[in-house]
Amino acid sequence: MTRFDLTRFPKVNAVLRNRWPQFLLRAITLAGFTFTILAGLFGSAVGSHNFAIIFVWIAWWSALKLFFIPFGGRSWCSICPIPMAGEWLQRGGILEPGKKKVGLGKRWPRFLRGNWLQAFGFLMIGLFSAVTLTSAKITAIVLLAIILLSLLLSLIFERRAFCNYLCPIGGFTGLYAQAGPVEVRVKEAEVCAAHSEKLCYDACPWGQYPLALKSSANCGLCMECLRVCPKDNIAVNLRPWGSDLQADTRHNLSEAFLGLVMLASALVDSAIFSGPWGNLKMAAYNIGSRDWFLFAGIFLVAALILLPGFYALCVSWASKLGEKRRTLQKALAHYSQALVPLGLMAWIAFTISFAFVKFAYVLPVIADPLGWGWNLIGLQSKAGVGQSSAFSLILQVIVLAAGLFWTTRVTRRISESNRQSLPLILFSSAFTLGMLWLLIG
Repeated sequence: MTRFDLTRFPKVNAVLRNRWPQFLLRAITLAGFTFTILAGLFGSAVGSHNFAIIFVWIAWWSALKLFFIPFGGRSWCSICPIPMAGEWLQRGGILEPGKKKVGLGKRWPRFLRGNWLQAFGFLMIGLFSAVTLTSAKITAIVLLAIILLSLLLSLIFERRAFCNYLCPIGGFTGLYAQAGPVEVRVKEAEVCAAHSEKLCYDACPWGQYPLALKSSANCGLCMECLRVCPKDNIAVNLRPWGSDLQADTRHNLSEAFLGLVMLASALVDSAIFSGPWGNLKMAAYNIGSRDWFLFAGIFLVAALILLPGFYALCVSWASKLGEKRRTLQKALAHYSQALVPLGLMAWIAFTISFAFVKFAYVLPVIADPLGWGWNLIGLQSKAGVGQSSAFSLILQVIVLAAGLFWTTRVTRRISESNRQSLPLILFSSAFTLGMLWLLIG
């Protein structure tokens, strides 16, 4: 596949190597997160009038799915402020590694590796999404807890343990970064193999060795390998979308589970926030009530049994249609690649369903971020009521159709024959029809 190396341009290469631009962007996001926490704790309890709700769950959450991941892979991770404090302590410096490093530097337990905990974290977001997405105080508490947990883990474990194994947003961006058009790779494998000092691996906060990097799922685009490589052998490539999704790439069972949780969460969020069932929305809001436990049970059964069972059935069927003999576990992992474009486009369609309606709240909340009646910089402090338009509905149909087409291409690419791909295409078609019904009706 064609790749275009951005480091070929001296000015671009200089910017990527320089730590200051990235540091300034992360400082801005850190200030934004800090203000978001303060706004959530001390601002208005009305979510539509509070900076925490509007900027986290409308502006940032929409930007992540509509811009950062589709056009930059894990580009958000490169400027995320959550691991900053722990990283400074681990490195013993803010910009450059220092001598006085802090932390025990223990290795993350082997039995907890993979995407399992990230998937369960996303399940928890799904279970409590109705409250988290509408309560500014809960949003602030969650953000503060995440930052403190990341700091604590950085003092115990090496590198970005929280980002690698626990962060649900990291799992979300990592899974779908495989479909993104940006990657970090080595230019010449022979140069890396002949170089005994692995400075790139030592510097990488994600614990990745660029020569062995075959997928962008675990690369946070921090550019540390580029900065320390003495051979100038690291490339930052623009590539065709979905380049990681190939017949010969290796995947594991936890990726399949994460992908299925993302699909289930997209369905449930669409049902709650876009579906016609007011009782379902009320049940999701009333945490601890009998109705909520019924909702939670249905969600968990759908996410952990029904959807995985349907997927496993289709994978088993596909395996029987091929000549290669894989165990069911390996087949589930291999075909998990088909879940990537399917889930990414489903989340984009879901985002379109509310972004056009809710974005009218962004400018007013800039004028009055705490909901205290301010009118900063002369902006109108009252939001208009947005409505779904025919254009947004058509766009959702187009996005879901494109997702099904993309998934079909990936499925055929990773299958031995068109015949073998049919069961997974059936699974993808059923999911797409479900999303269409929930979003469009």
